[in-house]
Parts: sequence; C-alpha cells; structure tokens
Amino acid sequence: MEEKKITNTNQDEIICKNCAAKLQFKPGTTSLKCEFCGTMNEIEIDKEKLKEATKEIDFEAFINNNVDTAAKVEITTVKCGSCGAETTFDPNVTSSECDFCGSPMVADQKETQNIIKPSALLPFKIGQKDGLEKFQTWLKKLWWAPSKLKKYARQTGKITGIYLPYWTYDSNTVTRYSGQRGDNYQVEEQYTNSQGESDTRTVTKTRWTSVSGTVWDKFDDIFVVGTKSLPVKYLDKLEPWHLNELVPYDPKFLAGFKSETYGVDVKEGFTVAQGKMEPTINTSIKRDIGGDKQRISSKNINYNDITFKHILLPLWISAYRFKNKVYRFMINGQTGEVKGERPYSWLKITLAILAVIALIITLYFIFR
Repeated sequence: MEEKKITNTNQDEIICKNCAAKLQFKPGTTSLKCEFCGTMNEIEIDKEKLKEATKEIDFEAFINNNVDTAAKVEITTVKCGSCGAETTFDPNVTSSECDFCGSPMVADQKETQNIIKPSALLPFKIGQKDGLEKFQTWLKKLWWAPSKLKKYARQTGKITGIYLPYWTYDSNTVTRYSGQRGDNYQVEEQYTNSQGESDTRTVTKTRWTSVSGTVWDKFDDIFVVGTKSLPVKYLDKLEPWHLNELVPYDPKFLAGFKSETYGVDVKEGFTVAQGKMEPTINTSIKRDIGGDKQRISSKNINYNDITFKHILLPLWISAYRFKNKVYRFMINGQTGEVKGERPYSWLKITLAILAVIALIITLYFIFR
C-alpha cells in the first residue's frame, strides 16, 4: 500500500485568490468567503477523488504492512498537560486554553508531527452562532439544574469548532454458538391462600433444551472515535452521522477550525468496534434459538472481510466551569444534536423528594 507522503498542509496557508487574506470555511457551504474583499473561493470536489476517499481499506493488509508507507499529513499540535488532548494550534497564538477541559496551554508545548492522513471528512453545517444558541437552549431545559446555570447560559459566549478523528469499520461475521432454548408451559398447583384455605392457581414454568447453531451478521460503518479526550458515552449519542455527505479530505474545510489527532490506533479501534457488534450478534443468536427464553452458553465469532476508513467529523465543543468544576458539552456539527455533562442542584432534588413524601403522607390521612 505504497502512497506518497503529504506535507505542507498547514491551515494558515489557505489564502484568498484575490487579495491573499487568510480564509475561514463557512459552515453549510462549499466555499471560503473572504471577509476583506468578499471573493468567494470555491472548494472544488472531484468526483473521482470522492470515490477514492470513501473507498474502504483492507484491515488485514493495512495491519500487516508497514504503517510508515501510508499517506501522511503534517500538522502542528499542542498537548494539554491535564487531559492529554492533542489539537492543532495557531502558530500566531502564544497561549490559549484547552477546549476539552479548560486548562491553560502555552506555545512552548507545540510540536509538529506527521499523522496518517484522513481519507475524508464531513464539513460543518451548523455555524458557531447556531451552535451557541443550541447550547444555551439545552442548558435552560435541564431538569434539576442550579438556578444560576440559566444566568450562565445568557453570559457564556465561547464554543470551539473542532474535527474529531473517527474510524469506521465494516465486517462480515460468522458466529457458532451453544446455549439453551426455554419453552414456557403452564401447570395447575395448589396453595394455601391468605384465609388459610386451600386454593388452585396457574403457574408458568420453563422447559429448557440444549441447542447449538450458526448465525451470520453483516456490519457497515461501525463508528469508533479515535480520541480519549471526551466521554465516549456522550459522543456515541451524537449519532447518526450522514456519511453520504462525506467529501475528500481537504485542508480548506479545516480553515478556521481545529482538529485533534487520533489517540486510538486502527487495531485498538477495531477492538472497540467488536464490542459494539456483539449486542447485535447476541440478538441474532437469541432469534435463532427461538422459544420463549434463551440462554447463550458460548459463542465463537469469526470476523471476515474487515475494512475501515479514517475520517474527520465536525463538533462544536466547550468545557465550561461551574462552581469550580469542569463540565463538557458537544454538538454534532452536521445535525445539531447536543449532549454533555451537567451539574445538579441537590437542594432542588432534596426539596422535591420532601414534597413528594409530604404529599403521600397527606393523601394517606385524607383517604384513611
């Protein structure tokens, strides 16, 4: 898999074709509008390059070959000393704060590195203004949130657009299993009721039978985030991502945004993907076993025809501090879906519980 090594793609080199001013990508478009002369700098999307960009890569062939032969892109990053996130850093900025945890970062922590080039990306469709409004609306709708949080929602004004690294995996699986099939049946049995009298009732019991078999499942585009900087349980809830809108990787789409380098490699990512496939495989096994109840004793999963893509997906993120604690939220830059961490007002929760208890006691004495 011999490919040409790619360098010199720093984001600060994207300039207006008319006046040479630095450009920024405008979400929801396929162009970069110059803020100085108004010239529209279109980003041309080659259909042939698009086919190549969305082409699946053979997992086994990639793992067995030397990774150094893969296409590379050179970027300047700075690593956060608190959470470990590695993001692109504007060379004109001497200090900043981490978008993932809010900790301070300085320019002397920068380094230039070559990473495996993403094949494709999803451009931002949600702009910063819309993203901030969605965040503020989300904060205001939170149940059991501290009252001061609504005031914070009116005051905050910072969210950062960032491209996160993702792996997507395809695989065909063949699973041989053994287990038990449970078929329910009813029997009549006698018992002594609360009055001390003998009575009869119908009881459901289960007859178990040993079974074994084979099931086949096909998986397409299992998403695995390539970073450990944000909580996966929230990132997974940002799905779905509409991959039919993928475009070939082009630094022009990154102009004005940051991107994070992957901290999860291809092999580790597939291990995560296997965990995501397993519930579907278990469902197939139980369906194959049939009956009213199922038990899976053992299963042997073979993963075949494994392929993957390395892509970048757009998020608006922020790490906000409330009462000296950091909370992180994320917005799907394509669909506008919002997920994140939030504070709770234990005073409100305690008062609500006491109110419910008081209501129950009152109703008890009324209807006694």
